[in-house]
Amino acid sequence: MPSSSYRQNPSDHPWVVQKYGGTSVGKFLETIASTIVPSYMDSHRVAVVCSARSGEEKSTGTTNRLLKAAEEALEEGSISYLEIVKDIKDDHINVARSLIKNKDLLKELEAQLHQDCLRLRSFLQAAEIIDEISPRSKDVIVGMGEKLACTLVAAVLKDRGIDTELVVLNNIIVGEFNGLDQTFYDHVSQHMARRIVQCGNKVPIVTGFFGNVPGSLLRTMGRGYTDLCAALVAVGLKAEELQIWKEVDGIFTADPRKVKGARLLSFVRPEEAAELTYYGSEVIHPFTMEQVIRSNIPIRIKNVENPTGAGTCIFSDSGAHILTQKHPTAVTVKDSICVLNIHSNRKSVSHGFLARIFGILDEYNMVVDLISTSEVHVSIALEADILKSKMDSAVVELENLGQVDVMYNMAILSLVGSQMKKTVGIAGKMFSSLAKANVNIEIISQEASEINISCVIEQSKALHAMKAIHEDLLRLEPLSSV
Repeated sequence: MPSSSYRQNPSDHPWVVQKYGGTSVGKFLETIASTIVPSYMDSHRVAVVCSARSGEEKSTGTTNRLLKAAEEALEEGSISYLEIVKDIKDDHINVARSLIKNKDLLKELEAQLHQDCLRLRSFLQAAEIIDEISPRSKDVIVGMGEKLACTLVAAVLKDRGIDTELVVLNNIIVGEFNGLDQTFYDHVSQHMARRIVQCGNKVPIVTGFFGNVPGSLLRTMGRGYTDLCAALVAVGLKAEELQIWKEVDGIFTADPRKVKGARLLSFVRPEEAAELTYYGSEVIHPFTMEQVIRSNIPIRIKNVENPTGAGTCIFSDSGAHILTQKHPTAVTVKDSICVLNIHSNRKSVSHGFLARIFGILDEYNMVVDLISTSEVHVSIALEADILKSKMDSAVVELENLGQVDVMYNMAILSLVGSQMKKTVGIAGKMFSSLAKANVNIEIISQEASEINISCVIEQSKALHAMKAIHEDLLRLEPLSSV
């Protein structure tokens, strides 16, 4: 084993929690191990939380392959899940061989990866025999992705002279819970922190998967559970900062790949980040943010390809020095939207009309993004990836209420900024800018607080519209700082 040239700082140093996504672990592990983690160890105690490895595309990532293996295990006569497990094992071993120089450490790691994949294979074979995979069993299968990734990360860091300890959180939940309320999350964060502190001077490498959540982790929280895990770890440790490491410098005034002159924002408020996440800019799930922000812990979005960059800090007004902002924060676009227009046949009173519409949408699990209503007319924006059969069935039922038409190839354009309410005329400027750019608006939605002004436009005009809004309303440097 290599001797550890890096040591965790004394217990009086503040914690920083670093969460690395699947692509970061998949493509930038050398940078993480040799540059990023060591750079914080002089002044902080570091805890690392990892997602399962991904490659160039999420579709070929470990989690997707594990889900595919679970499906194949239930396919009569199929043994392709065995090949999937072998490919996952070979992938992790090949990466280990390319990065780890110490032969003894490599041998130990390969044995552990082989043992974990053998256990996964046995689990899938048992599922094949009983022809069933429960939601909790699927959690266990998917959770193996984080276990394999963290085992690899811990070994690579050790090879670089950083003493680490793998922290598997599968059994961190103790006791019975009826639901996922705040009491549950407080319990989990405290137990996570207690386990991590047991690592002493070693750097804990923590699995993003955290065990037997009531109702199934995957079903109740979706695939963003690793961000939530990192948030709960940060809360439990009372960390100085939660860092979310991605492949972008932070949050921009617009998508920098599409809008020339888009600027990196040094600071955004949680409510702004939540709106940007919902309307197309992948930041961090609002519930995950809430867990951290309520404990006055800032979240910093950082770039694994630019570790020295300042990134973007997400924090509430009460904890940061903020100058008065006189214009919006960012503009974003959510593509692949369809619009349902329902014109009442006047056989229902207005409140009954709306109630029946939402009853039908709920029946088909159709989530509304935006809505515009009058007494006899409703326009609804939905994600267009709804199955056509589901949409057709819903339309048939909605036609009992009146005339229905569906518009595809639409997009939602959103202007976001928590201080916009203090400036008169933002909405007018936004719509004037769109008119000047010859962009027609199908639906308008504006919150009472004016933190978000959204409209539905043709998807073919979305990029043109976003550039026009950015040029007219966002080209000035924001008057805010951290």
